[in-house]
Amino acid sequence: MMAKAKTAYVCSDCGAEYPKWQGQCDACGQWNTLSAFVVQPAKEAGGAVRRVGYAGIEASKVQPLASVAGEVEQRHLIRIGELDRVLGGGLVEGSVVLVGGDPGIGKSTLLLQTLAALGERLPGLYVSGEESLAQIAARGHRLGLELAPLRALAETCVERILEHAQNEKPRVLVIDSIQTIWTETLPAAPGSVSQVRESAARLVRYAKQSGASVFLVGHVTKEGGIAGPRVLEHMVDAVLYFEGEVGSRFRVLRAFKNRFGAVNELGVFAMGDKGLREVPNPSAIFLSAQQGATPGSAVMVTREGTRPLLVEVQALVDQSNLGNPRRVALGLEQNRLAMLLAVLHRHGGAAVFDQDVFVNVVGGIRVQETAADLPVLLAVLSSFRDRALPEKTVAFGEVGLSGEVRPVPNGEERLKEAAHHGFRRAIVPQANAPKKSARMGDMQVIGVERLREAIDACG
Repeated sequence: MMAKAKTAYVCSDCGAEYPKWQGQCDACGQWNTLSAFVVQPAKEAGGAVRRVGYAGIEASKVQPLASVAGEVEQRHLIRIGELDRVLGGGLVEGSVVLVGGDPGIGKSTLLLQTLAALGERLPGLYVSGEESLAQIAARGHRLGLELAPLRALAETCVERILEHAQNEKPRVLVIDSIQTIWTETLPAAPGSVSQVRESAARLVRYAKQSGASVFLVGHVTKEGGIAGPRVLEHMVDAVLYFEGEVGSRFRVLRAFKNRFGAVNELGVFAMGDKGLREVPNPSAIFLSAQQGATPGSAVMVTREGTRPLLVEVQALVDQSNLGNPRRVALGLEQNRLAMLLAVLHRHGGAAVFDQDVFVNVVGGIRVQETAADLPVLLAVLSSFRDRALPEKTVAFGEVGLSGEVRPVPNGEERLKEAAHHGFRRAIVPQANAPKKSARMGDMQVIGVERLREAIDACG
């Protein structure tokens, strides 16, 4: 007699399981995130089961790590430079990549262009669960892609998808999207937690056994995270997010997880009539196009992944009519802004406790490193005094609670990037300044140890 299937409830945010439904998840504190998950009983295997490993061979054995230390993952360049950069130097055989982003931001377009760029070098299969093959062909024709090497399949059942994959033997498999895929072994509806998790598990198993690279397109929630169980992000090798401002043609592809490359690596694209086009000089789009220096504006050098980027920070300080003045930060952490304003008052002599302070990072990029502390304070002080910073000035550095300016990693690379774009002055931590000379090319480098020294250097 077969065991009866049981129902558990899984939190879509953190993956915690409960035997019965409840309104709030005890693990993460979110409300109304529990979804039914059918727990299937294990089926008794009739006879010996042959275990298949990563490349389809017997792999259930213990091996010393020294014997496999020299093996390097096989990579293939897609020849879309920004995507290769985000993936860590190309597409790894047997890897599973989850791509998320808002509807219409360009996920399907990028993956269709990826298959076209690979062409006959790495045969691919585009599996669509949302669009018809005619719609996919029309998009490819509109993008000006060569349709001859592109193969597509309109299917949502994972068992039939894997059957076609076994016959076609693609080296790259695109699933658009994972929320539409379902398995016949579960009675739950497509898109439910159990269906998404089981379907993804089978596709991951197929990738590891066959060596084919798999792209999974994921829907996003209203908070911006990938919809479905959080365990989905732990199952894959890389998680990429598409970001972009509403109405802007620029798109940013960011790696939030990558087992084969740097985390927080950034790729910049521009959406046009022919699809997504690489932006070879991303620093240019994050800098203001207006001529001359303006109050409340500062340029910093942030580091995303393996390369430095020049980003403009804008601040607006205005008299507040509220009992609690507003502190608004776009592209920065709001709590850190409040802390920096306290440091500015105590060690910089600028009292903004009765002022509304708005800070924005131009271009929609989100800066998560502490190197933005010094340029943010200089931009706020510039707006507060209504006095522009010296023209062609760049700054970076972490500011401590006692007013000291701390060094940040890769200072020399940041200075070279600023000098390459024609900046003539740089205000940086003393430890990041060149040891032998106060100049780097035509750029003057001013090393500071305290916030007061940085303010005095701005004039």
